[in-house]
Amino acid sequence: MPTTIERSPPPTDDKRWHTVETRMRRLGNRPDALIEALHAAQEAFGHIDDDALHFIGRTLGLPPSTVYGVATFYSYFTLEPRGTHTCVVCTGTACYINGATSILDALRGAFDVTPGATTVDGRLSLVTGRCFGSCSLAPAAIVDGRVLDRVDAGDLVRQLETL
Repeated sequence: MPTTIERSPPPTDDKRWHTVETRMRRLGNRPDALIEALHAAQEAFGHIDDDALHFIGRTLGLPPSTVYGVATFYSYFTLEPRGTHTCVVCTGTACYINGATSILDALRGAFDVTPGATTVDGRLSLVTGRCFGSCSLAPAAIVDGRVLDRVDAGDLVRQLETL
């Protein structure tokens, strides 16, 4: 006999929760909707906080450990707010060989930020990714969704300083 999951209210009256609830409901509020629910929460709020983890778990009938485990396993999800701008540096083999570490070093020096972190002023989040499929154009980076090829560390620092 299937168990009925009691509907729990969203953590706040923020209208963005309606989007998250709708996505889960369309998928039947089943445990296999977890990744989609996490995507919905991150798209709505920019990150997945503790309230979102617990709300999604209650709604889908999953323990918090499962929800947290999935949210931390996939690098796409973030539990902390991202900066106004995001720079993703490819660290795949071709990019690594062609200078990804020097790009990361330059960004660390210029903005005092390490991969996976956001600058103190909240302007820039630095993320690393594995292979953007632009290996012939290595090293590559993505700034606010725009792919940059044959990235020069100094040029990237100057570009990010103007954002």
